[in-house]
Amino acid sequence: MTAVALGTMTAMSAQAQEKPYPARTISLTSQHGFATTVDRLKSTLASRGLTLFADIDQSAAATQAGTSLRPTRLFLFGNPKGGTPAMQMNPHAAVELPLRAVVWQDERGTTHIDYQDLSGVLAADYGLSADMVAPLAAVRPLLESVASSK
Repeated sequence: MTAVALGTMTAMSAQAQEKPYPARTISLTSQHGFATTVDRLKSTLASRGLTLFADIDQSAAATQAGTSLRPTRLFLFGNPKGGTPAMQMNPHAAVELPLRAVVWQDERGTTHIDYQDLSGVLAADYGLSADMVAPLAAVRPLLESVASSK
């Protein structure tokens, strides 16, 4: 490999470490282990009257495919009373809903909760009013409560 190619690869690696995910993706560090974080998320959703549409164990799917993945679970959740009006105003918004969160564990054993701030996306990209997307902004404090030590 040439020095230019090696330099480019090093620059790309450094860039990936500086910004490993899009700006609209928010990553919270959980104060709990993986299984406890998953349990806290599910019980918090239930206690707040939110629907858990899917719990996808992506690491189990990787194992079934003959490969491996760190502990990773994708949750699709929401409240049809909150999301339906957005989809009624703009049917294309359905590609962003329901809300999603990924609970995953890094190589050090630290658990994270990743999600996307859809309130800004739905307002900016889909032309929905701020009052219509405001209920979706509640996902941040909900997930922060799951990740916190309280």
